[in-house]
Order: sequence, then structure tokens, then C-alpha cells
Amino acid sequence: MEVSQKIKSGEHFRENAFEGRKGKNITDMTVGSPTKHILVFALPLFLGNLFQQLYNMVDSLVVGNFIDGDALAAVGSCGSMNFLFFSLSSGIAIGIGVIVSQYFGAQDDVNVRRTIANSFYVVMGAAIVVSLLGYFFSPYLVKLLQVKNPATYTSAVTYIQTTCLGIVGVALYNNVSAILRALGDSKTPLYFLILSSIVNVVLDLVFVICFGMGVFGVALATVISQYASAFSSLIYALLKVSYFNIRREERKLCGDIIRKSIKAGIPIALQNSMIAISCMALQGVVNTFGEKVMTAYTITGRIEQLVQQPYSSLGTALTSYSGQNMGAGKIDRVKKGFRRSALMCLIFSLIMLPLFYFFGRNIADLFLRDDEVESINIAAAAIRITSPAYFGLGMIYVPRAVLNGCGDTRFAMLNGVTEFVCRILYGPLLTMIPVLGYWGIWVTSAATWITTAIVCCIRYFRGRWKTKSFVST
Repeated sequence: MEVSQKIKSGEHFRENAFEGRKGKNITDMTVGSPTKHILVFALPLFLGNLFQQLYNMVDSLVVGNFIDGDALAAVGSCGSMNFLFFSLSSGIAIGIGVIVSQYFGAQDDVNVRRTIANSFYVVMGAAIVVSLLGYFFSPYLVKLLQVKNPATYTSAVTYIQTTCLGIVGVALYNNVSAILRALGDSKTPLYFLILSSIVNVVLDLVFVICFGMGVFGVALATVISQYASAFSSLIYALLKVSYFNIRREERKLCGDIIRKSIKAGIPIALQNSMIAISCMALQGVVNTFGEKVMTAYTITGRIEQLVQQPYSSLGTALTSYSGQNMGAGKIDRVKKGFRRSALMCLIFSLIMLPLFYFFGRNIADLFLRDDEVESINIAAAAIRITSPAYFGLGMIYVPRAVLNGCGDTRFAMLNGVTEFVCRILYGPLLTMIPVLGYWGIWVTSAATWITTAIVCCIRYFRGRWKTKSFVST
């Protein structure tokens, strides 16, 4: 039999074996077209991420148009701190998803279920601790951000303390979603994000416009919507996904799986935490330039979150794809997935560059009333500074996704250190240059993306990820 025939025969055998264990929306990505798998997987993620951004976008639109610019500055100054708290608990869920995807690729269904059971012990424990720490220490952390306006400071503390109450919900949803995505299901998490987004939009309008609850109402709406997505996704998984039907002996604490979960998840959590801390440091630099620049930075931050969604979706799809193929021992398919994803990243960047470069002013206009012209003008000019670096931003996600999916999660810490150092160094230095001034803030963002992308690509091409699998193949 020729080699090509053997390969096809092996794939046919695997597809037949998979028929006996698949469920609704679950996909085996170790066979078939890599491009098709990644695109089909990424599309629901992209739509889901867009809906998720409605949390922040609607918060900003409602606050900016129905409260005031100072309140918008307060909400914006909390963004990096929220990311810090959420990433500490949810980063572990991402690592667990890597382990589940590798066991799934290796067709080890028993360890898939054992990992799912133990994931809840780890993720929920971390989320409760982070939630309590965030609630009690947020007033001191807001002070570190150099928020000078007393009204802005009070609103910021109210917002961050309230949203900290939703960390357990965020972690629960992220854990269930990470597991479903590891099993090749990117559609189901989308449905619950849509539900959550609708709840968030409706409650934002009701709490702020009808009841006049201000920033607290915006935060409360977010928390309620987060728990809605968390519990609805968990109920679905228990009822509809066979891998969540866990036997009693599989529910026991397993030291080996918990160690693997910590080994995979902690570096990712620390990476995101270091990125968040560096963003907080840059936010501190932003805040020294006053409310107008703070408001403009909040607007560009929301727009950048929107721009990142194709890259983030592609990265999440590539992590699950790489994890399954690494578990199956198919290194060549991992490499092919990287090449195809890098090309897609380039295409996305070429589409978004002219859109945001030429129409940034129109987009920024949506966030504030007409009398906030100065902040809108700053935001529009700032978008023109960062948009040429979009491809660099995308090429952070692509190699990092492959590395994480293959088990090289320790690099995640190096990745976090890179972004941390860039923002800590570039921010103060560039804003001290007279010709740049506060424009150095956005030059810092662009330079950070490019530097980090180079480091990620170097790590990928060195090839150490090929020996980092969490499972035996």
C-alpha cells in the first residue's frame, strides 16, 4: 500500500472511531482540511467575541452619553484592573482546555472526563480567592492609577468592586467554554454569550436611564449577565455533552491532573496578569495627562478590543486545533495550521487597516456627546498611530496559540514579561519626548505589539514546542 493510501486509511479509521464518541457540535480536528477547521471554528468565536465586547462597548456608550465624560474615564481606568482580576482565575481555565484537547486528540476519554471534573475544583477555588482579594484591595489599586479627580476615583472604586462580584461567574463560564472548545465545539459558547450580551444591554439601559443608578448600575448589569451565561452554559453541558456525565470514581481529586492543570494554567494566568499590570502602569501614565486624554484612551481601548477580535478568535481556534493534533502526534498538521493562520492574520490586517485609519473619527464619535470634541479628536488621531501596527498585534496571537495548544505554556510567562517590560519602559520614555507628549501613549501600544510579535515568532521557529505535550502519544 502506498504512503498516501495508508494515511487516508488511518484517517478513515479515526473518523469511524470518532463516530462512537462524538456529540452535538463536537469536532475532531485531527483529520480534514486545517483551513476549513480553523475558519469554521473561528467564526462562532469571532461572533461571540463581538457580543462579549458589547459588555464594554455598551457600558461606554451608556456612560458617555447618559452620565458624563468623567464617569466614562472612571470606567475606562478600570479596564486593565478588571483584566487583571479575571485573568488570574480564568487563565487556569485556558490551560485546562489545552489538556482536555490533547487527551481528546489522543482518544483518551477517561482522562478527558477526569480533567473536566478536577477543573472545577481548581478554577472555582482560584476565582473565589481572586474575587475576595479584588473586592477588598481595589480602593488601594485605584489610587495607584493616579486618578486625581475625586468623583472619578469614587466611581472607579464602585465599578471595580461591583464587577469583582462577577469573577466567579466569569471563571465558571470560561471553564465550561474552554472545555467545549477543546472538544471542537465553538458554537455553543456563542449562544450563551449572545444571551449574556442581550441581558447586559437591557439591564444597562434600565438601571442607568430608568433608575438613574449611574456607574453602579452599569457594573451590576454586567455582573448579572455574567452569571446568566455561566449557569446556562453549565446546565447545557451537564444535559447535552456526554463528557460531562462523569462517573463517581472520575470525580475524585487527582493529583496528577491538578498538577498538569496548574502547570498549564498558571503560566497563562501570570502572562495575562503581567499584561494587565503593564496596562495599569500605562494607564497611570495616561492619567497624568488629565480627563480629556483619559477619556480618549478609554475610547481607543474599546476600539482596540474590537480590532483584536478576529485575531483572538483565530488564536483560540488555533489553540484547540493545535492541542488536538499535538495529542494525536500530528506535528505536520500543527505546522500547516500555523502557516494558514498567519496568512489569515495578514488578510484580516489588510482589511482593518484602511477601515480604522480613515474612519476612526466616525467610530470615536459614537462614544461621546458632541460637546466632548477635544477627546474625540485625540482618539481619532490616536487610531491613526496604532492602526499600521495591527499585523504585529495579530502575530502575537497566532504563534502564542500554537505554543499554548502544544503544551509550551511556560513561554506564556516570557510573553507576559515582554509586554510588561515594553509598556513599563516605552510609556514613560516616549511621553517624555517633547514632540510626542501624550501621543507617546499610543506609540507605546504599537511598539509593544511589534516587539512582542517578534519574540513570539522566534519562539515558534525554534521548535521547542514539539516536545512539550502533556499526554503520551
